Amino acid sequence: MIDSISHPPDTLPMDTITQSRTLLDQFYDTPEQDIVARIRELKQELGDQVLILGHHYQREEVFAFADASGDSLKLAQTAAQTDAPYIIFCGVHFMAEMADILTNDNQCVVLPDPAAGCSMADMANDEQIRRCWQELAEVVSPEECVTPVTYINSTAALKAFCGEHGGIVCTSGNARKILEWSWSKREKILFFPDQHLGENTALAMGIPSDDMIIWDPALHLGGNTPEAIRHACLILWKGFCSVHQLFKPEHAETMRNSHQGIEILAHPECSREVCQTADFVGSTEAIIQHVSNAAKGQSFAIATELNLVNRLRLQHPEHPIWFLSPMICMCSTMFRTDPQHLCAALTAIRDGKPVNRITVPHEQKRWAHLSLQRMLNVS
Repeated sequence: MIDSISHPPDTLPMDTITQSRTLLDQFYDTPEQDIVARIRELKQELGDQVLILGHHYQREEVFAFADASGDSLKLAQTAAQTDAPYIIFCGVHFMAEMADILTNDNQCVVLPDPAAGCSMADMANDEQIRRCWQELAEVVSPEECVTPVTYINSTAALKAFCGEHGGIVCTSGNARKILEWSWSKREKILFFPDQHLGENTALAMGIPSDDMIIWDPALHLGGNTPEAIRHACLILWKGFCSVHQLFKPEHAETMRNSHQGIEILAHPECSREVCQTADFVGSTEAIIQHVSNAAKGQSFAIATELNLVNRLRLQHPEHPIWFLSPMICMCSTMFRTDPQHLCAALTAIRDGKPVNRITVPHEQKRWAHLSLQRMLNVS
């Protein structure tokens, strides 16, 4: 074990970005098989000083090195439970923020590529949400009648807003429980940043479409009348996942015409129309479990990120598995984390100079932790 890495630094050196790029330049000139061998050596050398978390949407050559894998909720729980001094989060920025929120101050969370973001998370920022809250106050008293709920695919600032205003975080796996909890607190829910998860979950709960409105942040009152806001029990932010919006109902029809008995599985970030034509709608973990429990020979067409579908195909040769869309639907930001970035992150930690550390400001972390803890308690 290396003593110099036992206690992560509180702050990164000013030249951390330059250091990161220098490391990457070195590894991009190295054959990939040598990179893979180097990652194995570094993992063995660092031992339990480092925990690598891998989201299901990661490319296979990175996912293979994960000490723990899962969706956002599972990885959040793993981050909260580990005492490893260093956590490398192979995912996207909001996930690394979440790990920093849930871990101790003496733990260091590293995102191999800080440019790995989330297009959905970028569709709602703190300024927009606070302006929405102020505009709602022109019609109702939001502190008394609106529970803010943010999908876990959001920035720490939005999680902090929910913590500060009696709200909560949800995932695609626990959204129904979270909506039930939220309506037990107040009569209305402001759900952001993904319109489709909120809409599909509410429809499955029997909430009429007429009781939901869409909030467009570019328009005053989200483009709604005061009467519509007063009537609505669910206010859905106009946001979406760019990957899951590429699936169409006609893709399911084509699959059914081509493969008798095929089951269509869809993630709830897909549109209402896709989810309504699917045989099963569930989170990433739920889809994995559904395929694992199916009778041998059952065929599937799956509407979610390509890396996960390809991995399920490899893990379950007993099931014919197709990707629902005829187009490539890969999360480009998840794909940014490659073996070179992972190797550079491990090397920097080994040298006692971690790069790309993700830190959430203390006050923001306090409120965000509260909203995440509410979610974990409800879940």
